[in-house]
Amino acid sequence: MDTREKLLRDQICDMGRRMYLKDMVAANDGNISVKLGEDSFICTPTGVSKGFMTPEMLCKINGNGELIEDNPQGLRPSSEIKMHFKIYEKRGDISAVVHAHPLHATAHAICHIQLDKQIMPEATIALGIVPIAEYGAPSTTELPDSLLPYLEEYDAVLLANHGAVTYGENVVSAYYKMESLEFYAKLLYLSSNIGTPKELSAEKVTQLLELREKVYKVVGRHPGKKCLKK
Repeated sequence: MDTREKLLRDQICDMGRRMYLKDMVAANDGNISVKLGEDSFICTPTGVSKGFMTPEMLCKINGNGELIEDNPQGLRPSSEIKMHFKIYEKRGDISAVVHAHPLHATAHAICHIQLDKQIMPEATIALGIVPIAEYGAPSTTELPDSLLPYLEEYDAVLLANHGAVTYGENVVSAYYKMESLEFYAKLLYLSSNIGTPKELSAEKVTQLLELREKVYKVVGRHPGKKCLKK
């Protein structure tokens, strides 16, 4: 195993622990993958808690989801790897995918309410809008196919009655987007219980979009002007 692969395995386990400790997953929920090469990936195994993974538990697979190397513990790849492959197929700029069930964000997914209120500069700059993909049964082609309308413009998508998926140029970036998504959803929940969230004006949102591109130079896709209320 080369140094890069060892680092990626360590990072996946680290992000998995963070997801578990932040209530983004329960029991064996969730999955993470990283693109290692043109036809090789490292992904989390099925049936293992993301909070207790170790690097040797991870699965090294090809683009068909087949093991390239035997797993010492006989573990198999995540059953939802099809969703990850669809994202890699459509987004050549992506090298990592994170799927989780963060509580507040998943509540939005269950209620079929997308995250589209511009209430905080950081949320507007990082995500802008988080849409909801139609329900697709886990582990089937329905789930990856439900993402197709959103992959070109968004780096975070809610999955109806299921959870959320985020993706980025590396596993840390993909995880940060999941954390930002959940923070966004939690702020909306808390502020709605205190009063009525006051959204930023179109002028202020436009300014933030310009800062995102020219000053912060944020990497990744963004819905841009769709954030402006009509």
